Amino acid sequence: MEIVGNVKCYEWGKLGLDSFVAKLAQANSDGLEVKPDCPYAELWMGDHVSGPATLKTDGKGLDQAIRADPAGMIGSSTGQQLPFLLKVLSIRMALSVQVHPDKTEAEKLHRQFPDIYKDPNHKPELAIALTDFQALCGFRPHEDIARSLQETVELQQLLGAEVLAKLEARDPSAVREGYERLMHSTPEAIERCIAAMASRMQSADSASELRDLFLRLHADFGCDVGVLSIYFLNYLRLQPGQAIYLAANVPHAYLDGDCVECMACSDNVVRAGLTPKFKDVDTLLRLVRYDCLPGESMLFQPRLLQPERQPHTRTFVPPVPDFAVAEIRLPAASAGGLEYSVTNPDNGSILLTVGGGGTLVGEGREIRLSMGTIVFLPSSAGKEFLLKVDEAGEPFLAFQAMRNDFE
Repeated sequence: MEIVGNVKCYEWGKLGLDSFVAKLAQANSDGLEVKPDCPYAELWMGDHVSGPATLKTDGKGLDQAIRADPAGMIGSSTGQQLPFLLKVLSIRMALSVQVHPDKTEAEKLHRQFPDIYKDPNHKPELAIALTDFQALCGFRPHEDIARSLQETVELQQLLGAEVLAKLEARDPSAVREGYERLMHSTPEAIERCIAAMASRMQSADSASELRDLFLRLHADFGCDVGVLSIYFLNYLRLQPGQAIYLAANVPHAYLDGDCVECMACSDNVVRAGLTPKFKDVDTLLRLVRYDCLPGESMLFQPRLLQPERQPHTRTFVPPVPDFAVAEIRLPAASAGGLEYSVTNPDNGSILLTVGGGGTLVGEGREIRLSMGTIVFLPSSAGKEFLLKVDEAGEPFLAFQAMRNDFE
């Protein structure tokens, strides 16, 4: 069954048709008018209470349809909700520096602060780049952080010489001590540090990735402490098809670009910078992981689960039961077309077509696929579908989100 995604127009989204979300949403919903000065940030595809997708046939919410027939829709006689939420994001301005609590911590935070942490679930996330994509993810190695402090006198003055000395000596406590000192600095001290750095960098002739990123974030967020997080966290530049997995308590921030994202159904975010929203600094510092690994180690690799039957399907299988995501990337079909097998798991799945076109055939039904088509495949629809890719078309690309039953 075809569904219509729920569009979110958050301030940080790309504007008008510069947004891939807007292009997908317009293709997905014939009645959507894209406004050139409106930010189109996220397209939600699921049954999350804050933005359920709707059935294209009658406009009923996907959440209502699942509750009406959980066995037929998601293969469950007890659960009445998808365990995951599939999204596409188009990012113009950075999202907040944040971590997500694990399940035990989420339950505790929800009990204590229900107005801030509105559900008791964890929120692991997977982001797969659709375009060149930038993010902060995980703490950088000790020597990289030490080098940044050596080159940035204003940060040395803010954090103190002893922090730099401990970093250079690879003291295991150095990164924690330095980051806690940063996050607990007074607003006045942060403002003096960032303003001095901005003044120096704007008049400097030399350019670097971190300098350009600092000035961009400073222009968007002023003297927010999150601007200085770039000297502690890995700065990643993903190519299309590369992915990062954000486990519990891994510090991160999406900076720029377009991605497919899948997550457990939750809104639990502990923020500490690059945001006008509530910053729960003490909770973040209590939870955050100081693993200090190279940036390339943050990349999450997919698996070829059925190399003979499905050689063009790479599946991202994170270490949680809530979700997995398959990327189906097929070459352009020559004369005579191309037929390919698509598997629907026992709990159903959501299939998003991002590029190319074709026809999905199964159980006596055919569904036309093109850019922006979103299909919910209920468990009752069967396990095997045949994808017929259009002749002489462009390469076919789709993403299929499902519960993770691969481990």
